[in-house]
Amino acid sequence: MKKWIQAIKDALDGTERDYTTGSIRRAIFLLAIPMMLEMVMESLFAVVDIFFVGKIGIEAVAAVGLTESVITIVYSVSIGLSMAATAIVARRIGEKKHKEAGDAAFQAMLLSTAISVIIGIAGYVFAEDMLRLMGADDRVVELGQGYTEIIFLGNPAIMLLFMINGIFRGAGNAAIAMKSLWLANGLNILLDPLLIFGLGPLPAMGIEGAALATTLGRTVGVVYQVYHLMKGNTTIQLGLQNMVLETKTVWNLIKVGSGGMGQFLIESASWIFLTRIIAESGSIALAGYTVAIRIVIFTLLPAMGLANAATTLVGQNLGAGHPERAEASVWQAALYNAIFLGSVSIIFLIFGDFFIRFFNDDAGVILIGKQALAILCLGYVFFAYGMVISQSFNGAGDTFTPTLINIGLFWVFEIPLAWYLAHPMGMGTNGVFWAITAAHSLHAVVNVLIFRRGKWKKVQV
Repeated sequence: MKKWIQAIKDALDGTERDYTTGSIRRAIFLLAIPMMLEMVMESLFAVVDIFFVGKIGIEAVAAVGLTESVITIVYSVSIGLSMAATAIVARRIGEKKHKEAGDAAFQAMLLSTAISVIIGIAGYVFAEDMLRLMGADDRVVELGQGYTEIIFLGNPAIMLLFMINGIFRGAGNAAIAMKSLWLANGLNILLDPLLIFGLGPLPAMGIEGAALATTLGRTVGVVYQVYHLMKGNTTIQLGLQNMVLETKTVWNLIKVGSGGMGQFLIESASWIFLTRIIAESGSIALAGYTVAIRIVIFTLLPAMGLANAATTLVGQNLGAGHPERAEASVWQAALYNAIFLGSVSIIFLIFGDFFIRFFNDDAGVILIGKQALAILCLGYVFFAYGMVISQSFNGAGDTFTPTLINIGLFWVFEIPLAWYLAHPMGMGTNGVFWAITAAHSLHAVVNVLIFRRGKWKKVQV
């Protein structure tokens, strides 16, 4: 027990370590604990918001669900660019080129800021149009337009939070990435009820308060990240010598990041289409789906944290010239992830009703949400392998292989199957849930088969 407690302390203290030698199991543990806790904090943003917004009404939940389905485009760009930053920084750290790692970090932040400003302006201007395009009725648009506008205006904080955490993960300092999310989400939890319902001189802002709380929380998290980058006491450092535009590095980030953005844009677009299919069944179905997906994300994001550990280990070990150690790290991480998500799936199958009821006590919402959890968690073990293997390609700098896989599985297979099962087959919302489970399970199988071929070991970034 003392060894386990000490290992957890080591994982959380943020001490710099070399992950290219020693025990692979220990390396995964030291990286995965803070990365999983980081992702728990990220998932809490969604869960906390939907918990308080659910007190307003079904239409408010539906408005948040539609906005979140569109804002996943921002997440996709953020995650794609952060993937590129993680891969490049990890490779430079593995090669012991710390100055070049700092150069890459600055270029990544510069690129992320420029893109986020463009997306923010577009999202603010077309907020109402996006909600109507997603199938929102007049009441949902009335409630949700302000929320959508604030979320898009605050998206620079979203993108930089993802980006800088990707930089720290690539450097192997997952503890700082974790702490920045703790700070951001702690502030969000504090501000959500205050801004949504009001207190004393603070007016009740409704769901717009939820958007403002999230934006303020993430902004403070970014300030914390930048402070540690500039402080100069970590492997990855940012100083005046790094703050020079390097078009070659920017192009490398765009090249690697475009594949990562493509992966998540493809997947995000598929979620948008799936949400659109669900919206045709009405606000109750959409609210049930939204609550269930938030709960699913709450468990999948920690699993993604474990997958991110494999990303760092692949990048650093390839940089150090240890491809076999990189591969062994992937298989061990995938096994641990399958054990974690397999355990969660059992809990969801038994207590799904309780989890949905915690967020909304409407009978229709509970029914839809419970069905969604029961069906989706049947594919959790496959999800575990799929996300680790896919992230491992990204860690090697091969972002285009998972992009092609995502096109085939989520556009060519999942969306048509969801529509067919929901409408011609008459399965309604359950048809969409079965399509998601089938697509992600097949996604894992395809990723494993291609990973075994080993071409990812030869990618240069």
